[in-house]
This record gives sequence, C-alpha cells and structure tokens, in this order.
Amino acid sequence: MKRMRVRGGLAVLAMAAALFSVPAQAGKTLEGIRARGQMVCGVHTGLAGFSAPDAGGRWMGLDVDICRAIAAAVLGDAAKVKYVPLTAQQRFTALQSGEVDVLSRNTTFTLSHEVSMGLLLTAVTYYDGQGFIVHARSGLRNARQLKGHKVCVQSGTTSERNLHDYSKANGLGVEPVLFEKEEAATAAYFAGRCSAYTSDASGLASIRSRQAAKPAEHMILPELISKEPLGPLVRRGDDEWYAIVKWVIHGLIEAEEFGITQARVDQIKGSNQDPAVQRILGGAGDTGTMLGLDKEWMARALKATGHYGEIFERNVGPKSALGLPRGLNRPWTQGGLMYAYPVR
Repeated sequence: MKRMRVRGGLAVLAMAAALFSVPAQAGKTLEGIRARGQMVCGVHTGLAGFSAPDAGGRWMGLDVDICRAIAAAVLGDAAKVKYVPLTAQQRFTALQSGEVDVLSRNTTFTLSHEVSMGLLLTAVTYYDGQGFIVHARSGLRNARQLKGHKVCVQSGTTSERNLHDYSKANGLGVEPVLFEKEEAATAAYFAGRCSAYTSDASGLASIRSRQAAKPAEHMILPELISKEPLGPLVRRGDDEWYAIVKWVIHGLIEAEEFGITQARVDQIKGSNQDPAVQRILGGAGDTGTMLGLDKEWMARALKATGHYGEIFERNVGPKSALGLPRGLNRPWTQGGLMYAYPVR
C-alpha cells in the first residue's frame, strides 16, 4: 500500500512537471512583431546616454540597447527595431494604442503607471532619483536653499508631482515653471528664467553634457528627493510578451553575475559547464521553449549588446560622456540593487 502511495505521488509530480514545462504559445504582440519582421520601440526624443540619435541618425543609449537585446532574442537580429521618439505626454498613449510594442523611455515604475493605465512594469534597468541642476554662480548648494525660487519642470511627469510634494513637505514655497516639452524647460533654465531645473539625476547629467555651453558652470545638487526606478513597460493583457521582455532584462543582469561578456559568449558556452551558465546560453535545459522562443534567445541578446554592466558602462558609465558612477546600479554582490531573477 505504501509503495502504491509513493508511485502515485511520483505520478502527480511528473504530471505537475509536465504542465509547467509546456511550451508557451506566442502572444498577439509577438505574432505581430514576427509578421512585420520588426519590433517597434518607444524611446525618448533625445536623452544622451539613454536614447538619442547619433550624428549618423543611429539610435544609441541604455534604453535603446534594451530594445536591441529584445529584438535579437525574438527576431534574431538586433537591428530589426523601429524607434519611435515620444514626449512625456505621448508615451503612454502610444503604448496603450499599440503604436509601439514596448516603451523603453526612462519611465518611472509607479502604482498609477501600472494600475490606472492598463500597463505592466517589466524590470528595472536603472535605479535613479530626482535632483536639481543649478548655475554654479548662483550660490545654491543644497535643495533646501531653493526656498521661494522658481524651478523649471516638465508638466505631466512624476518630476512635477515630486517637486510639489517636496516643496510642500519642507515648506519651501517653490514656484514651479511648467513646460509641456522638456526642450522648452531646459532652454528656459539655461536662459536664466529659473534658478534650477529638476528631473531624474541621470537626465540632468545628460542635459548638462549635451546642452550646456559650458558644462562646468552647472552643478547637480547632492540631494535626491525621490525614488525613480526606471524600466520598460508593456501593455496589459499579453502575458507572453510581458514575460519575454522581463526575462531578457533579467538575463542581461544575471549574465553579468556570471561574467558572460559580449565577446566571449561562444567561448564560455563551450568551456563553462556551470548549469546556470548553460541555461542562460542555451546549452542546458530549454528556457526558450517556455517563452515561445528557441534555445539561443539569450545568447543572441548577449552577443548583440553584452550584459547589463557592459550596456551601462558603454552608455552612461564613468568612461562615457555622462560619466555616471554605477552606484545603486551595481550588482547585488557588490552592494548594488541589480539582482536578477534566476533564468531557470
């Protein structure tokens, strides 16, 4: 009798394992992408280090590389991406309407962005916080000194709401000067119409690097007044596509933990027999089938862009034009917040 129970229990476990390993069916978003042979990615209109066209018109940046990695995973070619530049006001409507397949545009993960807009947050690609940029000659050295000052800010953004909350909580009486477009807000700041401009600290570094006539004349105040976890969003209602975008990002992060670099993908696949490494590179198991993809999905993504650390360093790191430190975006093993879900 006991033996029969054991056999019955094993049969149940086998059935459960079979159910959980059923190949995923392609969702409607992936079907549309494959049918047109191109993924459509919503990006910023021009934010150096994150998404901006270079002199030759080629889109570059951290957010752009995330789209390239996804395209490589699902289409086999990182170049098969159409980039649609979107303002802050346009971005959510473009995603909701299906104009873009994924929004990779320095967008903060918040409750309202997910719950009230019919969107899903995938995975954080940059941990940021809102700050202020001021003229060095202004004498302003911390955010509390902005009491009663005019601050330029883009309307309809989390930056506008955060500025209001920070001013109210600290009794600063800051006077926000609102602009629909970021370019207008930054132009007003550089023209001296405001004492400061506020946005994500990474964005401030980008603006200073790209738009200031003399970057050294502008300083970013040390305080961060908010948490700004940034990452791609997708439409709600297509779980298969949501899973693909999320797991490509986690794969990029986990690949850094194992030292799987862009230049050594094939070499590591042939020499490193660690089961975790082999699962990422398609040499063991078949994680691709569970996503409706093939075994090489993550290997292609890594060959296209490198792991997360390589993407960061190339676009925004200390040796880039922005010169940003890894900070919170270091791997968890180095005291940062980048902690990948296991690709298994």
